[in-house]
Amino acid sequence: MSERLLLVFGRTGQVGRELARLAPDAVCLGRAEADFAAAPDFGAILDRHRPRAVINAAAYTAVDRAEEEESLAMRVNGEAVVRLAEAAAARGLPLVHVSTDYVFDGSGSRPWRPEDPPAPRSAYGRSKLAGEEGVRAAAGPHTVVRTSWVFSAHGRNFVRTMLRLGAERPVVQVVADQVGGPTPAAALAGALVCIADALIRDPGCSGTYHYAGAPDVSWAAFARRIFQVAGLETRVEEVSTEAFGAPAPRPKNSRLDCTATEAAFGLARPDWEEGLRMVLEELGAANMLRSSGGAGTVPGTGERSAI
Repeated sequence: MSERLLLVFGRTGQVGRELARLAPDAVCLGRAEADFAAAPDFGAILDRHRPRAVINAAAYTAVDRAEEEESLAMRVNGEAVVRLAEAAAARGLPLVHVSTDYVFDGSGSRPWRPEDPPAPRSAYGRSKLAGEEGVRAAAGPHTVVRTSWVFSAHGRNFVRTMLRLGAERPVVQVVADQVGGPTPAAALAGALVCIADALIRDPGCSGTYHYAGAPDVSWAAFARRIFQVAGLETRVEEVSTEAFGAPAPRPKNSRLDCTATEAAFGLARPDWEEGLRMVLEELGAANMLRSSGGAGTVPGTGERSAI
């Protein structure tokens, strides 16, 4: 899309960083330019930048804190997204909006299809569903792209936290009964640009889609592979979701059926192991040991991270 102007919201997040790297001609806005919690004038922003398509990767992602700050999460993930979608639709601009597996209740073991009825169990999930519904109701050219377990060399995520804990401890407890598809942020960014380009050419491909890494795996198995690839001898001790006891309910089944995405856009599920190797190469030996800090609880560790 180098010949088209792409406007990205969420510049400092994992996906936003990858979008800026992938599409250097894009305009990427952070909180200083468009604070979703402060009701920005999206119409004025769109008119100023005059993009051909918009990608929204901005979100409130503190899953546990959202249980106490649901009004803030709803303002960022719901109300602001509705206003953005309405402004984009009024101008006929394609909007690609990033959502999450948390809109489902996490039951069963079958991968969730885009048409399955949402039933979020957490405040975070409810806020993201509100944003989805607003995008669809605005009725402009759009795609809602649900993803799961995003990781990269930047920001707060499971991979970075495991690398730090693995360097500090001989044993790390990780949840073993939650299963999903870890998604490299770089691969997700590439998919979003591809989908935005397709929407420009054919608004008829509007709809709700899933995009997540393959193969599906538990958090515990994912952690083991992180340690193996990083050359760490840390042992993973498996624990249950109930034993972990996070404030916000976690979906045990985060598997996403991505067949419709491949059929519509030619996008196969990315190999998360390949993405993991690329992230470790980017981090380098020194950065692997850097503290990741955080905002939302990483399953099974007690650490806090925005996934």
